[in-house]
Amino acid sequence: MSTMILIVEDESAIRDLIRMNLEANGFTTASAEDGYQALDRIKALRPDLVLLDWMLPGLDGLGVLRKIKAEAALASIPVIMLTAKGEESDVVLGLEMGASDYITKPFSNKVLVARVRALLRRGEDATTEEETTIHYRDLILIPGQRRATLNGEEITLTAGEFDTLALLCGRPGHVYTRGQIVARTKGSDYPVTDRAVDVQIVSLRRKLGAYGDHLETVRGVGYRMRG
Repeated sequence: MSTMILIVEDESAIRDLIRMNLEANGFTTASAEDGYQALDRIKALRPDLVLLDWMLPGLDGLGVLRKIKAEAALASIPVIMLTAKGEESDVVLGLEMGASDYITKPFSNKVLVARVRALLRRGEDATTEEETTIHYRDLILIPGQRRATLNGEEITLTAGEFDTLALLCGRPGHVYTRGQIVARTKGSDYPVTDRAVDVQIVSLRRKLGAYGDHLETVRGVGYRMRG
């Protein structure tokens, strides 16, 4: 079965160009022109990946993303945001809400296809690897289910937060630089700034409550879980 990608873009010229490039590279596509139509298509088709424009009529891209990530049956679908918004704060917002990747317009179609393939490949690698439950004191992470519990209580994490926490908890005491965190969780060519990583760490500490003290800053280097 070929990989299904949903293209959510209100500008028909851009939508058609993306569709032609993806189909020329062996992908199956479907499309939506606004946020509410996108949600209907996602629920009906359960695509393997969603390319989601930020600025949409009716319900904008962030609204669509928020609803996807809030629904358990849809939350694992990877989403790449496509937008003319390139400010660091916008990138951070999209990632913190659960986007898997973020590409600013205008973009190269070759780069877009490469990023789609890289994201799908990471998902395949995650599902083909033997599932290993990560235990760190009273914190348990189950990568295959994307679930995290602390003292038996489930913690709601974005995709980026889960990946970062799993990385740090998987090797307590080891210090990861911000660049290493991005490379290990997103890929070495991912355009995320140090600030984006710092914001994610702040969010993780808040969600972990008192347990957030175990997530240590190593000044001038990066972050680690206390050994």
